[in-house]
Amino acid sequence: MGTPLDRWQQGLCQAILAKRENGMYACGIGGAVVSIPRQVGKTYTIGVLIFALCAMNPDMLVLWSAHRARTHQETFKSMDTMSKRSGVAPYIKRVLTGAGTEAVEFSNGSRVLFGARENGFGRGFAKVDVLVLDEAQILTEKAMEDMVPATNAAPNGLVLMMGTPPRPGDPGEVFTSRRVDALSGDDTDTLYVEFSADKRANPDDREQWKKANPSFPGRTTETAILRVKKLLGSVESFLREALGIWDEEQLGKKAVQSEVWAARRGSSDQVELASEGRRVVGVRFTPDGSTVAVAGAVKPDDESLPFVVEAIDQRSTSGGTQWLVDFLVERHTDLAQIVIDGKSGVGYLVNALRAEGVSAKTILTPTTDDVTAAHSMMEAAIRDGGLIHTGQEALDGQVVAALKRKIGTAGGFGWEAPDGGSVASFEAVTIAHWGARVTRRRPGRKAVML
Repeated sequence: MGTPLDRWQQGLCQAILAKRENGMYACGIGGAVVSIPRQVGKTYTIGVLIFALCAMNPDMLVLWSAHRARTHQETFKSMDTMSKRSGVAPYIKRVLTGAGTEAVEFSNGSRVLFGARENGFGRGFAKVDVLVLDEAQILTEKAMEDMVPATNAAPNGLVLMMGTPPRPGDPGEVFTSRRVDALSGDDTDTLYVEFSADKRANPDDREQWKKANPSFPGRTTETAILRVKKLLGSVESFLREALGIWDEEQLGKKAVQSEVWAARRGSSDQVELASEGRRVVGVRFTPDGSTVAVAGAVKPDDESLPFVVEAIDQRSTSGGTQWLVDFLVERHTDLAQIVIDGKSGVGYLVNALRAEGVSAKTILTPTTDDVTAAHSMMEAAIRDGGLIHTGQEALDGQVVAALKRKIGTAGGFGWEAPDGGSVASFEAVTIAHWGARVTRRRPGRKAVML
């Protein structure tokens, strides 16, 4: 087809397409999982493999998905270009370029469809022969549940996952678990291939670059890798995304698994039913006082029901906090507690509320031990189903990206934001939930969610 492959590319394709004596793919049960850095030639390699399969097998259906729309568009452009090569073009019937309908159609009836998982691509297909899951470091169990079953209807289905090592904030549990299972040596149904430098590699060592990237220096130039290094910024990002090194320590610190948090999302009926009870508001100032977040929690009157938690607001304090004072004063008679936590801003807010007539018994300022207990309670409630949430995108993002940070020497912990992120709303929800668990106060009227 006029699409030459280097030796490493040939070997990877041979491993993916290897078959057992019965003619089924050797990795047909567990799939092929490839951890590979940037600038290696992943898209071209897998593109050649997929095009060859489609040309050889009539009426084959391939779904090629990425998490982000931008990535899927870049991949499709590359495959559109490949379809125009002189050795490939005779096999191609047409290329569909319309937004949402991107596809390469072969003369023998085979098709490769492209889309982004964040836009819902991949659901609703009855039979898929090959499923390509790009950006596997951002692949959730929900996406797997939506897409993988369609390959079961194919006579010899194949699932291919590929991506870079996950960042601490990525929902990378699926990719990570496949790696752990493969490295354990007990999984004989999955192909796992990892391109990476040594774990403690010097980021400037060109020999380590060669080890991680078989295309360097022949096809990927030193300038290209230095450009990636500059754009990524941090050494940690370069080690992960350009040299393929997994940060097991950071990944092990994830506070909440994304699929567990997703399972705690309550239906509108569940939330409405559980919202009849004592209501608590949590206020959390970030350590530097630059941001404040507000959240609510409800302790249901029916003790058989889970608690309800919800983020309310998160703002910079640069514009002042009078809005927060007004918000709390307006609602304080309906609240069992107002829990206020943080190193900066707490004293001012407490004084402002007291000056507006808010009872001292309504206001709680937790101790360090209280905050430690709050995080333990939150973790247990998420794990064991003791709470439900309303599925707010911003809160969901903070929860699944949060890391655990150690507090003290007695096993206590708190939440830590990944680089460039925030956990302020998650912290506010945590202390609101704690306040709802420990309060004995009962204000005068039935609560509704804020």
